Amino acid sequence: MSVLEKFRLDGRVALVTGGNRGLGRQMAQALAEAGAAVALTSRDQERADQAAREIAESVAGATVAGYACEVSNYDQSAQAVERTIADLGGLHIVVNNAGINIRGPIDELAPEEFQQVIDTNVTGVWNMCRAAAAHLKAQRYGRVINVGSTLSIIALPERTPYASSKGAVLQMTRVLALEWAQYGITVNAMLPGPFSTEMNLALEQDPEKYREFIARIPLGRWGDLDEIGGLAVFLASDASSFVTGAGMTVDGGWTAH
Repeated sequence: MSVLEKFRLDGRVALVTGGNRGLGRQMAQALAEAGAAVALTSRDQERADQAAREIAESVAGATVAGYACEVSNYDQSAQAVERTIADLGGLHIVVNNAGINIRGPIDELAPEEFQQVIDTNVTGVWNMCRAAAAHLKAQRYGRVINVGSTLSIIALPERTPYASSKGAVLQMTRVLALEWAQYGITVNAMLPGPFSTEMNLALEQDPEKYREFIARIPLGRWGDLDEIGGLAVFLASDASSFVTGAGMTVDGGWTAH
């Protein structure tokens, strides 16, 4: 098999949480382009259906399904896994991308706001991994990709909920990599820096804050959405068969300082 063929995902099924927009939408698109059948989730069924239609229309022959799922709810996470297996014929790749961010000084944040971020960003990843565990272990194959952040390894002020959650995602990734290696399942984390997503819109539109971010990035710009897909395909494919427990930054060099 040639090196390029190892990146192909024909015959594989991927489940991407939060796949209706932003980085999740882009990764779902990339996985479909590489040949995978893709299920994507959103809290809203209509948004999930719309994203699935758009990807199916743009990738010839692609099979794409959209499901409503609140990842912080274990039963809904398990149902998304079950529906993916039933509707698409299996499950090989899980991309835990769904996430939220609430910013502010710790003394101005409500405890409920902190918990909301933890519930989605940490418990949501744990729920989906647990829901997929039996299937992946039984087939003795899997690719799990957890979406962390540069804030998994560095810090910014006014980010206690988000940085805490993304640090936990990286540690969960490492634990599961050790736990599941014997079953042929790899578990890795992607650690994106600033990308032009809906979550970052307020920062991107604030000239002063935008300049502060650019000053930290050696490449001198934010990431374009289409720059995330290559790493997702690599980690989802046989090209990454000896990579597990890794946290890979996609940040324009920010964390190289």
